[in-house]
Amino acid sequence: MGSQVRAASRHHHPGPVFGQFAPEMMEETLMQLATENEQHLSELSDQAGSFKETQIVEFIFLLAEKWHLDQPARYQAVELLERFMIKQVEQICKSSRDDVRSHEQGEGSSWSSLKDQICDTFVLRLVSCVQLASKLSLHYNSLKYSYTKQELLESELAVLKTLHFQINVSTPLAYVELLLEVLGHNGCLLPVKPLHQMCVQLLDFSYLTRELIYNTLLEIAVENPEPSQLQVAKFLAVKEDSMLLAVGIISTSMFILEPRHWAQVVEHLSSVTGITSQSISEFSYAVLKHIVGSPTPQQHF
Repeated sequence: MGSQVRAASRHHHPGPVFGQFAPEMMEETLMQLATENEQHLSELSDQAGSFKETQIVEFIFLLAEKWHLDQPARYQAVELLERFMIKQVEQICKSSRDDVRSHEQGEGSSWSSLKDQICDTFVLRLVSCVQLASKLSLHYNSLKYSYTKQELLESELAVLKTLHFQINVSTPLAYVELLLEVLGHNGCLLPVKPLHQMCVQLLDFSYLTRELIYNTLLEIAVENPEPSQLQVAKFLAVKEDSMLLAVGIISTSMFILEPRHWAQVVEHLSSVTGITSQSISEFSYAVLKHIVGSPTPQQHF
């Protein structure tokens, strides 16, 4: 993971305090996250994941590092940008189709100008999403930008309106931290602080190498290095499953830090979330394969 995740450790922010949740609150919050995740998956756009390419994520992470934002803000910004860009593209496509029908123009030239419009404002929208995420985390600072204050305000408003002001969604980090809390409450002996730090690093890594990890996972699932378009389309829900990502990150972190207790943690994660131990193990294998840069002995899983 090397240079791709060093941003996570250069600026220290206090991590979560575990062991403070009341059991009833833990159960209620976990159910809420699970429901939110299921709803998200049921409403999944065909374009999901299109704006989580490594270069975009890396840009956001570096920007967040430069502005000394905390860990949740990084992931929140990625998710905000993804949701905003998908909605914007959908709205522009609809507008383009309506324009073609009403003016009987060639769609090619119209779409070309719309793509230019998206590209021209993309970095500005990205900055706005990072700003909004930083405000949610209460770490917003007055900073110098190449944009005017008016442009920034207008861009923030554009993002908010497009998302119908629904910006405070749960990121995969929230799932990770709650599951760590649940594991501790259920009696798992966890090295909580180093485990949390490792989870954050691996979550960064999973965002930055998203396509590689999920391509490996897809190949395992279909037992074919060249899956069909239909298989790729059906796999989209797996790629966007925050609960699966969270259990996979915790499992992989535990395998690295405390391999002797790894199987126990996987069993607990499976019991709590309903995700099979095999699915959790396969996710860990996919992550570890790309960390070490060569095939990992799969028999350990």
